[in-house]
Amino acid sequence: MIECIAIKKTYVSGDMETPVLKGVSFTINDGEFVAIMGPSGSGKSTLMHILGALDTPTSGDYKLDGKSVAQLSDDELADVRKNKIGFVFQSFNLLSRTSVLRNVALPLVYAELPEDERDARAAAALKAVGMDESRFHHLSNQISGGQMQRVAIARALVNDPSLLLADEPTGNLDTRTGDIVLGTFQKLHESGRTIILITHEPYVAEHADRIITIKDGEIVSDTKNPHVRSIKI
Repeated sequence: MIECIAIKKTYVSGDMETPVLKGVSFTINDGEFVAIMGPSGSGKSTLMHILGALDTPTSGDYKLDGKSVAQLSDDELADVRKNKIGFVFQSFNLLSRTSVLRNVALPLVYAELPEDERDARAAAALKAVGMDESRFHHLSNQISGGQMQRVAIARALVNDPSLLLADEPTGNLDTRTGDIVLGTFQKLHESGRTIILITHEPYVAEHADRIITIKDGEIVSDTKNPHVRSIKI
């Protein structure tokens, strides 16, 4: 599904060049649950932006479903981000005075679907992440942090993307609530989703089936995780 070939990324400011990624190569197959782990400044967030088609490498090639992302037009890139990739961020990015259901349905507004179809798909996405139906019509600022993150995950799922990218999704949560969110990702993985989890925490990475560790812009290890921390929700 994903193929990165000698990906390099260098930021240029005036006469100063800052290399962030230094020839990163790996593949991720359809249906894998992979954690990309590294300390702050390791290049993992830059790599996530490239995987999410939000940025382009300075050199090398990134292929998604066999197609080189660099060869896609702006419209094609927009379609990839809208239909193939779901994004989950640390900060939730929910509309505070809007209901849980409407927050999840928001991406479907741009698809010009009828309201009843939007609501039905949003409800299905919320149920997929274990959200209680009694919370659907609460405002997003009336629910807990863990529930907010589940809503954010449901919103990322509502367009039925083939790839889910999660950037430090438990960063704003306590350990118990974070475990519930990680259990949600594991449940989605079991249903066939491809998930890439970006984190600096080994404990979080250990919930994935495979861990790619990046340091100073280079991959230092890429291993199957023999002892996955499994959480049932």
